[in-house]
Amino acid sequence: MYDVVLLTLGSERDASGGGCGSGGACCGGAAEAAGEKSEERCETPRVPVLACADALTARGARVATVTARSDAEIDEVLARLDGPPRPDGLTWPDPDSKTRLVVATASDGQLRAVLRRLVRRYAPPPSRRPADLPGNRTVPDLPPVGVLPLDPARSGSARDLAAQLGLPRDPAAVAAAVLDGTARRLDLLRNDGGSVTLDGVLFGAADDAGRPLHWRARVEVDDAVLSHGEDQIMACAIGNAGGYARLDDVALLADPDPADGRVEVAVAVPVVTRSAFGRKRVRLEVRRARGRAVAVVPRDEKVPFLDDGVEGELGRKRSWWTEPGAWAVWTA
Repeated sequence: MYDVVLLTLGSERDASGGGCGSGGACCGGAAEAAGEKSEERCETPRVPVLACADALTARGARVATVTARSDAEIDEVLARLDGPPRPDGLTWPDPDSKTRLVVATASDGQLRAVLRRLVRRYAPPPSRRPADLPGNRTVPDLPPVGVLPLDPARSGSARDLAAQLGLPRDPAAVAAAVLDGTARRLDLLRNDGGSVTLDGVLFGAADDAGRPLHWRARVEVDDAVLSHGEDQIMACAIGNAGGYARLDDVALLADPDPADGRVEVAVAVPVVTRSAFGRKRVRLEVRRARGRAVAVVPRDEKVPFLDDGVEGELGRKRSWWTEPGAWAVWTA
């Protein structure tokens, strides 16, 4: 028999924890963008949460529903996934745990907030790196999570991560995957700002008329330099999965794979050419590279970006690197 925790992220923040995600936008942002009060959306369990809890209970699981309103409350839930004490004193996940976690998500940013706390909980300090940690990772195998999407699947290219991964959306199907399914391991992007990325990052912005604004940055993937910092860049995508593979009718990422151990990066740069008759033409050049790590060094003051759907601005160098197979989802 499994103990299952159904975790929903609430809207409140505690001052000491700094909120449950980057920029305070991960929990209530989706509701507020829709003109709703995030308290009403998060405080009372939504219908999919109640339906999933009923399906889990009907299968014999002991179910607890928790609304976490801060990092500290998320951490209290994650502590249930800890393994027994280790001789080295490190906090480590229990690979044989009978407790399973389901995260009810209204956005990819909410799922990222939970994974961010998992990494902070289980990543050992560099000075205490244990011998049983994989050589290409800085975190152990994180406990698998069940994903319960709270909103209907979106059509078109703007698909959430659950849709990209082919995860079930029906609450009963989610319950079955958590109890009877298999753990599908996926890559995780960590960055030197202390956060993580599950899907991808998109740099760029547009003016009020919808015209793209150009900006400059040095972008390098391992030893490949996509821009030295002088190009007028229209967009840059860092892809673990395919959420930012396209920008309108422009194909940025060629074939992002969230389980290949590599990150795909694309830079879109307008290039001016001349026809045989001397007329100027502007074409969009997309430069791509794959590798283990990527660094972006902005040459302009602030570069806007979306990271798993959460808005931010980059004003100094930031690096992302791949943690192959570090996290996992329950799938049928």
